[in-house]
Amino acid sequence: MQTQVVIIGGGPSGLLLAQLLHVQGIEVVVLERKTREYVLGRIRAGVLERGLISLLAQAQVETRIDTEGFRHDGTVICYDDQHFRINFTEHTEHPVVVYGQTEVTRDLYDAREKTGGTTFFNVEDVQIHNAELDGATRARVTFSCGGTEHDITCDYIAGCDGFHGVSRQSIPQDKRRTFEKVYPFGWLGILSQTAPVHHELIYANSPQGFALCSMRNDHLSRYYVQAPVDDDIADWSDDRFWDTLSQRIPPEFAAKLQTGPSIEKSIAPLRSFVVEPMQYGRLFLCGDAAHIVPPTGAKGLNTAASDVHYLYQALRARFADNDSRPLAQYSATALARVWKAERFSWWMTSTLHRFPQMSAFDLRMQRAELEFLRSNPAAQAAMAQNYVGLPY
Repeated sequence: MQTQVVIIGGGPSGLLLAQLLHVQGIEVVVLERKTREYVLGRIRAGVLERGLISLLAQAQVETRIDTEGFRHDGTVICYDDQHFRINFTEHTEHPVVVYGQTEVTRDLYDAREKTGGTTFFNVEDVQIHNAELDGATRARVTFSCGGTEHDITCDYIAGCDGFHGVSRQSIPQDKRRTFEKVYPFGWLGILSQTAPVHHELIYANSPQGFALCSMRNDHLSRYYVQAPVDDDIADWSDDRFWDTLSQRIPPEFAAKLQTGPSIEKSIAPLRSFVVEPMQYGRLFLCGDAAHIVPPTGAKGLNTAASDVHYLYQALRARFADNDSRPLAQYSATALARVWKAERFSWWMTSTLHRFPQMSAFDLRMQRAELEFLRSNPAAQAAMAQNYVGLPY
């Protein structure tokens, strides 16, 4: 086979890039190592920045965001059984929209199917060849699918296959540098068919640890509590979870909390991770293949979308105008925004969680940070600007 771009990874970032390129008439083949049903079964967050929503429109993706998305004009921050609100639209004139990542992916798959684009599922043994060669030599991607070996020649490869994918590992170790911080706790999250406790997200810093109240729709709530990452999920009954959550949010919210059976429950580790550079010859990394953020700042999917924006613009310039300069600068351009998202996610995590062995001084500093945020409009504006998404 031959194509212009091979996209490794059929998650939201790979699908979004495929759809944007299709609109420009650029040929794409997408490779996904799991089934469509498996990808759609993954439970992920869903706070969407304005930039991602704009990209979906540019990609001509029909979504249900207008009818099923939750517009959030602000968020609530709690500590010491008190709370205050950060008004996003007052400081930035922009809201965020809560619309599950699973639904974004479903919309993208539906759009991909309508284009008739080539997508391989259940692929195995994906290998990247000739990515480092410039000039007339084209790159190749080989893989097996359904017992058949495949060989695709292409101009460029987009690695959208996540933290454990083959794309980043295909860059020689002496050509890449990684930066990482592993946090000493995880997020225990549940999904329940209950009404949300509040119409906006609630972030809580309590003496017992962090908590987050979120939602998917009017009858589907998503809640998280800070927990040891090595806890056995079997030790967390629904009753234990609800008791823990109610102790970590102010009493006025706890009194409104609707409890019920969990329909999904898991513990996720927290990590900050960046690889530099995000490109190697004809191979370009997007999303979790290049960087991970703790979920506190709602930046994972949104930062992947910004990578897609920069790579899409660079590929369009290359194929439409024969201008390779944006591709050459892709890594530097994407990383400039990635590190700002990493900083914000690190700051949110550091401010709202209880770390092991925090001293009395550390606790006072954390409280002073929250008091400053509560009382200072400039600090609130800075948080709002980062939360709704820095411009591309």
